[in-house]
Amino acid sequence: MNGAAKGAIVGGVFLAMVGGAGYGVYSLVGEGDDGGDGKDRGSAVRAEKGSGPVTDKEAAQTAKAFFAAWAAGDAHAAAELTNNVQAAQTAVADYRAKAYVSKAVITPGVQTGTTIPFSVAAEVTYEGATKPLAYESKLTVVRGVTSGKPLVDWQASVIHPQLQKDEKLRAGAPAAPPVKAVDRNGEELSAEKYPSLRPVLDQLRQTYGGKAGGKAGAELWIEPAAQDAPKRTLLTLVEGEPSTLKTYLDAKVQAAAEKAVAKYPESSVVAVQPSNGHILAVANHRKDGFNAAMEGRRAPGSTWKVVTAAMLIDRGKAAADRPAECTKDAVWGGRTFHNLNNFELPGANFATSFAKSCNTAFIKQINDVDDDSALAKEAREVFGLGLDNWKTGIRSADGQVPEAKGAEAAAEYIGQGRITMNPLNVASFTATARSGVFRQPLLVSPELDGRPIAQAARQMKPSVQQQLVRMMKLTATSGTAAQAMSSVGGSDKGAKTGSAEVDGAGSPDSWFTGFSRDVAAAAMVEAGGHGGDAAGPIVATVLNAGS
Repeated sequence: MNGAAKGAIVGGVFLAMVGGAGYGVYSLVGEGDDGGDGKDRGSAVRAEKGSGPVTDKEAAQTAKAFFAAWAAGDAHAAAELTNNVQAAQTAVADYRAKAYVSKAVITPGVQTGTTIPFSVAAEVTYEGATKPLAYESKLTVVRGVTSGKPLVDWQASVIHPQLQKDEKLRAGAPAAPPVKAVDRNGEELSAEKYPSLRPVLDQLRQTYGGKAGGKAGAELWIEPAAQDAPKRTLLTLVEGEPSTLKTYLDAKVQAAAEKAVAKYPESSVVAVQPSNGHILAVANHRKDGFNAAMEGRRAPGSTWKVVTAAMLIDRGKAAADRPAECTKDAVWGGRTFHNLNNFELPGANFATSFAKSCNTAFIKQINDVDDDSALAKEAREVFGLGLDNWKTGIRSADGQVPEAKGAEAAAEYIGQGRITMNPLNVASFTATARSGVFRQPLLVSPELDGRPIAQAARQMKPSVQQQLVRMMKLTATSGTAAQAMSSVGGSDKGAKTGSAEVDGAGSPDSWFTGFSRDVAAAAMVEAGGHGGDAAGPIVATVLNAGS
């Protein structure tokens, strides 16, 4: 069966409506770019050359002509009305030939300047199965740089609002059969119930759909630009037969994580189990849909002091009860570092400086360490960070801890500079501090595909682990994390706050990490301010659900 027969394109009808009144009804007979209706749409592209800003009238006329050509299936004429002829021609042609849209009604909305919103009521037909598809999008008309003509500013989102640059709309039988992902207790994890899991579930399907069994149906999907990125299903035409895929997620903790991040824009959180590395929850609340919780790369701020403190204690340069001078500022490598609001803690010990998040108490230790690679070594050898070999079951970014000198080394001691982490990495190093053993985070069992998991070179020394836990508990009860952690029950809890300055941002990123019994969680809110203000309540909510 050829593509035209599969898609039921021959004889399909497109309609384009303007202001509620039809200006064209076009029958798609054949697969050529001329639309096959015998009408001359050449006049649609013969716009007069102009100069200056596009007028509202020009925008309306150009949009009308574009809708008419698109509705007719005339990819050539539609593309000539845009500022990217090649991309637009391919997209319009593929709309019926590869997305199998057999019928569509395009209805423009109320014009705002040179931007015209529109709605599409379509039908997708593949191998005898037809399903409706409705969505809204918009286009903007601009002045052609060389032609001077008013042209549609071509974006992939003109064809469908969820399309991003270089992505394509496709329909057919997907290569990966559907999977029914369930949590550790067998409860189904659907994107409808847990919206921020959608990219996670898409990746699980891509990776394990063909291995777990099941049978593919027929769908309309978005083909990603990157080869290793998962397809995003838009419409199911024929239900497949899903296989069941068990994850380590916990539906109760996931629900709490979803609710917590919903309160803060551009936020992410991950929860892991220190005793085994199992990932209990992954949630994001972001406009771009990016899984920043597991793939992000941003400076972790003072949450990183957990690792720095471990290195200092490990090397005998600091101890919880040993004095640690906390002055208003400290100079290293020609750069002056300050504490928040220039506070100081005369006579403080290391545990108090940690709990109050004193930057200078950490930076002043660099001279005693006298090893530019010390922090990176501790991160790799004890915390399993910077190895670039984590295999969680889906894509994830390992933490990066480059070796540094001078002022950059001082910045890294307090979680700035070139160090990058995401909530998964931070939750992991918190779990390592909690248990004393690095266990690579896992979303699904490695037995599913025999993948190797990362190993740390050595375990944390018991004395280091005991002091870290003690200092994190102090932070949670009387330090910078006390307010956020006050809602977490029990005495077996610890935390660390962090805020990370980002170039060009008005407010620092808010970071927070903590543990309660056998749950560790970390959150990040971009431009969220101080760690306890935004990220803190997210972590507390998740810990309460999991503990």
